[in-house]
Amino acid sequence: MAVAKIASVDPGSPAWEAGFEVGDGIEAVDGHPLADILDWQWLTAQDECVISYVGKDGERGCVELVRTDPVPWGITFAETVFDGVRTCKNACTFCFMHQLPRGLRRTLYVRDDDFRLSFMQGNFVTLTNLDAPSVERIIEQRISPLRVSLHAVDAHVRAALMGKHAHVGLRNLEALLEGGISVEAQIVLVPGANDGDVLDETLAWAYAHEGIEDVGIVPLGFTDHQSTFSASFDEPALARAVLERIEPFQERALAERGYPWVFAADEFYLNAYGDHVLDHLPSASFYGGFPLFEDGIGVVRSSVDDFARAEEEGVVARAAHLLRTSASKAVLLFGCAMEPYAKRLFDGSPLRGVVDLVFVPNRFLGGNVDVTGLLSGADMADAVREHAWADATFCLPAIAFNADGLTIDEMSAADIQRLSGRRVCVIPSNPLDCIDRLIKIAEDS
Repeated sequence: MAVAKIASVDPGSPAWEAGFEVGDGIEAVDGHPLADILDWQWLTAQDECVISYVGKDGERGCVELVRTDPVPWGITFAETVFDGVRTCKNACTFCFMHQLPRGLRRTLYVRDDDFRLSFMQGNFVTLTNLDAPSVERIIEQRISPLRVSLHAVDAHVRAALMGKHAHVGLRNLEALLEGGISVEAQIVLVPGANDGDVLDETLAWAYAHEGIEDVGIVPLGFTDHQSTFSASFDEPALARAVLERIEPFQERALAERGYPWVFAADEFYLNAYGDHVLDHLPSASFYGGFPLFEDGIGVVRSSVDDFARAEEEGVVARAAHLLRTSASKAVLLFGCAMEPYAKRLFDGSPLRGVVDLVFVPNRFLGGNVDVTGLLSGADMADAVREHAWADATFCLPAIAFNADGLTIDEMSAADIQRLSGRRVCVIPSNPLDCIDRLIKIAEDS
């Protein structure tokens, strides 16, 4: 039986009054075992419940929790999942984690496929490891929406892409949709596998299931640390073909549902139109509330609009003026994916000449990996060391660091500064926050 460890107890709360302390553990509520924070929230929704606990001294017992007002119970747990993260049992040919070199952060190798993390953190899951009780629980507790990796609905294509359990995932998805669960679906598009007519079939199937609220299509990403793939949709003609393929579905959805429903990742637009991408990018209204922003869908549009807003508000001009008058310079590091539009934005603004942009090739992972978030510390240190502006402040993108301040190859900003011999800082990637930091750099110099 899993034990939910208590990390904090609010003074004066029902849990505090019942004697719970940090370090105690909870096993069950009203006799029902706890698997995760969702169980806790579901089982303690009433104003009275019996808690089975394990004290930090090992003592076991039960205590009744009671509240007269709808106040929180006052317990914060050390983890959100108490019985361990459910991992992936598939054999996806395109699995990015299988393409990583050794020696990276350990968490990068955890192939989670846990519906609870899908609901709480927005992770995509395949549903292939769900048993019947889990499906029933999701429907009963209304754990919705979920983010689901769909990829294809053709049985043979799914099996070829995902392995022998692929059919289980589709069966579970249909059961959840029938049970009223909402889904945001993702398709990792692999050339010659699930594109073309197969993609049409998948989108038609998904559109017929109203519980699938939207679909995001992302291109195959591959590194140099594998031998299966050597191309994706990096060629303009291939990227444009995908955009053209989904247009009929978008037009139908706009007419019938009021929003495009299926969205292509920014990479398709960048690859299709290159330096002219800003002339072909959909408007912000096309993306609505940017529901798939974390999947790289709408990030370019959001960044462009934020930069334009900063220019309109005079923030860009102020940053440029302060940098010039203080004789300060800044160098911003990005992944190469940002080059087609970021250079055009900055070079056409007052920041030209006091801010330089460096687009860092991802030699560490190689392949077609060019996003900023996967830059290694080693590649950034090389780029900083080789730049001509030795007296500048080199701004490292915050998105390339995790919550512990480490890059994928476990380097900190201090490590990069030591290796490069230059002054560095970590700066937000969002244009508004980025320009605010440039102002701070000028003011502190």
